[in-house]
Amino acid sequence: MFDKHLRPLKDRVLRSTANKIAGILNPNQITLISFSLGLLSCYFIFSGQMNLALLFWILNRITDGLDGTVARVSNRQSNWGGYLDLMLDFIIYAAIPISLTIVYNTGALSYPALSLMLAVFYINSASWMYLSALQGSSETNNKKDNLTSIPMPTGLVEGSETVFFYILFYLFPLSLPPLFFIVSGLTVIGIIQRFVWGYRNLRD
Repeated sequence: MFDKHLRPLKDRVLRSTANKIAGILNPNQITLISFSLGLLSCYFIFSGQMNLALLFWILNRITDGLDGTVARVSNRQSNWGGYLDLMLDFIIYAAIPISLTIVYNTGALSYPALSLMLAVFYINSASWMYLSALQGSSETNNKKDNLTSIPMPTGLVEGSETVFFYILFYLFPLSLPPLFFIVSGLTVIGIIQRFVWGYRNLRD
């Protein structure tokens, strides 16, 4: 919901750093570093070091934004880079709640709540990916945002909101089931938003 407003701000904040490291690392190398930081966050979850786990999750998010900024300031944007970034993001977004649930299993609702949230994420991915493909290939609807690799239809829960809730997962691991249910419910609203948009705009 806030991504379209925060992306330009993020780019301005990271531009100075991106200019400094653009000659040292290419965007895909930064993407792989970001992925490694996400995996280290999962490692620290299993180690019971939640402060470090949260730190490495935040570093993962910062470097995840940095790769795109480096690509733009160095004119090295590529479809492969956008695809790699998205795929590795999806792995981390799944690995973190799974790791937290394994370590902080608070009872009978833990795994059903996790399963529901991941299922909703799966449906949500389909809801925006197909619309993104249609928007990207349509001459009339192609208003590609230069700050993303593909056009992303707006929904209630996007990247910014997801980062916020994941931070809550780290801070309140014993409250994971209700947090998972809240995220699932809000994400369903976004799915409905996109479905309504598709119904109104994609019919012949």
